[in-house]
Amino acid sequence: MRVLVEWRAAGEDVVADLVAALDALTALIESAEFQKMLGGEHDRANAIMTINAGAGGTDSQDWAEMLLRMYLRWCEKKGYKRDVTDIQAGEEAGIKSATVMVQGEYAYGYLSAEAGVHRLVRISPFDSNARRQTSFASVFAWPEVDDEIEIEIQEKDLRVDTYRSSGAGGQHVNVTDSAVRLTHLPTGLVVSCQNERSQIRNRDMAMKVLKARLYDLEREKQRAKLDAVESAKKDIAFGSQIRSYVLHPYRMVKDHRTKYEVGDPDRVLDGDLDDFIKATLVARAKGTLGAGGEAD
Repeated sequence: MRVLVEWRAAGEDVVADLVAALDALTALIESAEFQKMLGGEHDRANAIMTINAGAGGTDSQDWAEMLLRMYLRWCEKKGYKRDVTDIQAGEEAGIKSATVMVQGEYAYGYLSAEAGVHRLVRISPFDSNARRQTSFASVFAWPEVDDEIEIEIQEKDLRVDTYRSSGAGGQHVNVTDSAVRLTHLPTGLVVSCQNERSQIRNRDMAMKVLKARLYDLEREKQRAKLDAVESAKKDIAFGSQIRSYVLHPYRMVKDHRTKYEVGDPDRVLDGDLDDFIKATLVARAKGTLGAGGEAD
């Protein structure tokens, strides 16, 4: 009997050791997979994200604001610091565009998976006849440029405009011309910042965004993939979406590049994006990421 007890105890120790070894191996595999997914040159960097309303009028501007809330909630869940540096309100509702600085390890690596056109299908809250509406908005992300990387911007190549910061609905948040808009004349890139009270701080933030976009532009040119980043952007309209969020006549969110889908859009719109992002990163690492654009 004593031998049997000792044998069982030894067996339990072996099982415990095997479980621990298996857990360690699983963690090692997950770590290797993560490094493969997010091993790009700038994946660990902070991100600069922009959201722009597309085809669909007021509904698309409302959709752009919904996307902004979704990504801000996702940042909160990830523990990332986020700062809305510029926002342009829509005429009736929503926003025309927004720029967000996202600070945290691998922020750019994750958000690069979200770049593209996002499509919403729902009963329009702005249609008195309660008809179904399809709306579009685009999301793009750039890595924040490291201060050690030299991006030369000459003053003669810049047009600097100042104006009053304003919030949603045109309400002024500052009575002085503290907001700054920078136009890089050689490339036509335009960035703006109105989040800070100080014109100097807004200019510094706008310059940081401009440097990131210029760096990304130059990187693309060097790779000979594109002549300019802007030419890579698809029309923010039907046929170019990477993901669809359907609220009517059924409920579903589907990524057209990976075919990953869920039946709970409310959870996704509340910032639960990690499964979609991971599916995209895994497919990208394997070379199986589709182009998107299919309809439901």
